[in-house]
Amino acid sequence: MTDPRDLLELVRAPAALTVPGDVLAGAAAAGRPLRASTAGLAAASVCLYWSGMALNDYADREVDAKERPGRPIPSGRVAPRTALAVATALTGAGLALAAVAGGRRALGTAVPLAATVWAYDLRLKNTPYGPATMAAARGLDVLMGAGADAWRRALPAALTVAGHTYALTTVSRKEVEGAAASLPAAALATSVALGLTTAASTAADTGRARRAATAALLGGYLAACLPAQLQAVARPDAARLQRVVAAGIHALVPLQAALTARTGSPRAVLTLLAAYPLARRLSRKVSPT
Repeated sequence: MTDPRDLLELVRAPAALTVPGDVLAGAAAAGRPLRASTAGLAAASVCLYWSGMALNDYADREVDAKERPGRPIPSGRVAPRTALAVATALTGAGLALAAVAGGRRALGTAVPLAATVWAYDLRLKNTPYGPATMAAARGLDVLMGAGADAWRRALPAALTVAGHTYALTTVSRKEVEGAAASLPAAALATSVALGLTTAASTAADTGRARRAATAALLGGYLAACLPAQLQAVARPDAARLQRVVAAGIHALVPLQAALTARTGSPRAVLTLLAAYPLARRLSRKVSPT
């Protein structure tokens, strides 16, 4: 019987703490308060994220046998068919939770999101379309929080999260063999650009407290990702690129919090901020990459 701890490693469980913020940012952009249905959509998002992680390891099992032999499948701790079953079950759970929380409107986004996750892992990951597909998945995650009737209001937030994800995924494709300095430099430039454009696009009529909170959280976002990116620019070897990816995954939380703060409730922002140190602490036990 498979050890539950191996399944938690398979789905990179702690990294899921960076996922509910997508839904919260989308809900905030749509003007939706933090309520039970939003929590249900966040749970659906986590299930779909975990399904993608399990499916990723299933699809990459032969590559991992050479490059990451300690992962659950190549080490023999999780059978490939088990990983595929976990991915399938989590996808079903995610779609069911979306249906319960948001009905057919939520499924209108959750189904394309699930399809994008499966397409990325099984077909598109190692193609030129891989980073864009992953970025689309995170963008759809934000739009799921907004709902089908308010997706236009959440589109700027979705594009911001997607932009960060695109840069992060591009770096992750070279985290085993290393790359030229231009790769982490591009990620650094993207992070700075996203921080500046998010600050600049905050509505002028937003209250002073919200503007200050948004600026502070954007500062936290840059503080979370820039140091690792600068180190990788100086020396873009595999170890430093892996740090860029890990830092970028965690940096999503203050970015999501900033997007939520400018339009959302303080409770939603505080919920995200509480998740940030916990995600960093747990990642020392289970790698998010």
